[in-house]
Amino acid sequence: MTTNFLQNWERRRDTVSNSSYNSKNFKQTSRDRLLHDMLRYVRKGESKSPWKALIVDAFTLKIVSHFFKMSDITGERISLVEDLYKKRQPLPMDAIYFIQPTKENVDRFLSDMSGTPPLYKEAFLFFSSPISRELETCIKSDPSVSLRLGAFREMNLEYFAIDSQCFITNNERALDELFLDEEDTRKGYARLNAMATRIATVFLSLREFPLVRYRAAKSLDATTITTSADLIPTKLAAGVWDCLMNYKKEQPDFFPETETCNLLILDRSVDQIAPIIHEWTYEAMCHDLLNMEENKYVYEVPSKTGGPPEKKETRLDDHDPIWLELRHAHIADATERLHEKMTYFAFNDIVSQIQHGTRGVREPSTRDLQKMVQALPQYSELIDKLSLHVGIVGEITRIISDLGLRELGQLEQDLIFGDVGVKDVIRYLSTKQATSCENRLRLMMIFAAIYPEKFEGEKGDYFMKLAKLQQHDMNAVNNLKLLGGCSHTKISSMSWLALKFGIQQETRGIRKERKGEDETWQLSRFYPIIEELIEKISKGELSNEDYPCLNDPRPSKHQPPAAHSVRSRPRPTWARPSPCDGDFKKMGQRIFLFIVGGATRSELRVCHKLSTKLKREIVLGSSTLEDPLKFIEKLKLLDDKLPISKVDDSLGNAVKF
Repeated sequence: MTTNFLQNWERRRDTVSNSSYNSKNFKQTSRDRLLHDMLRYVRKGESKSPWKALIVDAFTLKIVSHFFKMSDITGERISLVEDLYKKRQPLPMDAIYFIQPTKENVDRFLSDMSGTPPLYKEAFLFFSSPISRELETCIKSDPSVSLRLGAFREMNLEYFAIDSQCFITNNERALDELFLDEEDTRKGYARLNAMATRIATVFLSLREFPLVRYRAAKSLDATTITTSADLIPTKLAAGVWDCLMNYKKEQPDFFPETETCNLLILDRSVDQIAPIIHEWTYEAMCHDLLNMEENKYVYEVPSKTGGPPEKKETRLDDHDPIWLELRHAHIADATERLHEKMTYFAFNDIVSQIQHGTRGVREPSTRDLQKMVQALPQYSELIDKLSLHVGIVGEITRIISDLGLRELGQLEQDLIFGDVGVKDVIRYLSTKQATSCENRLRLMMIFAAIYPEKFEGEKGDYFMKLAKLQQHDMNAVNNLKLLGGCSHTKISSMSWLALKFGIQQETRGIRKERKGEDETWQLSRFYPIIEELIEKISKGELSNEDYPCLNDPRPSKHQPPAAHSVRSRPRPTWARPSPCDGDFKKMGQRIFLFIVGGATRSELRVCHKLSTKLKREIVLGSSTLEDPLKFIEKLKLLDDKLPISKVDDSLGNAVKF
């Protein structure tokens, strides 16, 4: 196993920066769009300038930074990257503009290129999403600018590819702007339209034509009013579809003739537990317990001068092969694997001689020394990486012990699967006084999702005092109700009857054990609801009633029988093959899921896991990627009013959850 790891390390060192040329996953395919259709398009085109400037706005800068390092940009003969809104001096070179098609951006571009002199000799203009006819006319009607315009193209790439199989639209305020039942919903509609445009660019960029499905709004009964929040997936799906249809009118031959992938649009109500529960895999625990900012990890190393420890910063991302191997492993499994690798090097002659000299071993020959010198650069880097991850795992293990997370994690999972009940939660809160406020709150939120009736009126005050929570903490518990619920997280029919007729139940689970799942490691029972949904999509078993589609698809081996469209429209007549090649060419159609309100790392892990199991690339999209503390803080800030309903609150909320 370790030998294979060393071979993979050698191979990754040579290919990681050029991985887009091998098997093309979602992120690599997206990266190739920018590389070949923008940067190299200009380089090989009409431009006579040997070096160029890249001009970006705040949003497109982030798009580019998720695909390229500065060294990659320089390698494409880009000498500098500049902000569109900062004051710049005229330069005797051409410029590539990659900007959003807003009026403000277009005005700035025109100002740059219509001056005397213009800031750049020639401009190659690329937009991140479709530009309006009005703005296009504004640009092309300016003769001083049109003469200096080397390219005018829509890249249709307006998302952040934060993982090989995950993108976000960067709508940080999706929860408070979309899930509140506001009287004035114009802001919400505007946000949904912007989000829909960004999602649509995913398919425009990949040249995929999706079968668009969404979670239908389901009323509890005939007397329940459907709220604006209930219709979020419906409205967003319609917005994505409209964007695709509008582009189809402009470019009728752009897309394939038949559906090439699946898109399922959900919201955070699909699973209220996933953003809160302690997830026990390596990546999730890093982001949950180590206060990481995006993928940046800050740690201390001993000072070389004998002074106080020095701080160093590293990125845990796709350029780190150890991270790629261990990120989705259970923390105990990751610990064992790291121990095995370090043990191998501890007894390896080359490493031993490098670290400890030649004491206790034969005098190395010239050939031995040559091999040591040749091996030193690559293995020293590897040992540094291993040492880094051993240190991270050690820190996580310490925090788990200090916070008593194993016992809490066991209670969380037993509660979700119905193995324990109310009395067990009360006993834990009464006896575990040292549990942190944050962890008591997370337990209360899980408890409220399963037993919502326990938080009505004075009952809620009792549990708030028992958990020693402040009112602003309880806002997060109460505001879970604003997210609603869905058919997958609702309580069983027996639990519903128990609530209705006052029957007391000892326990109540909202997850069922998954058959055939190997639970090698403790605390690995929990799974996000989307795991079931993805498998149903792949088998063609997803309910058309609960998840209607906007297409009238032709049957295929990966799709259910044709569903009826909710719109009247002609059948698409597009024709273009899917861009997948390499390893992914052998896989089935992609499955895209988009979750409004934030996705979780456990859901991202499931997408990677099922891609291997189902032999289909599963791509997760969301407004943001949330970690527990960040998600809980957002819930605290939500309005505390509930959607209006004509049914009794206690019964309605219980069925929703």
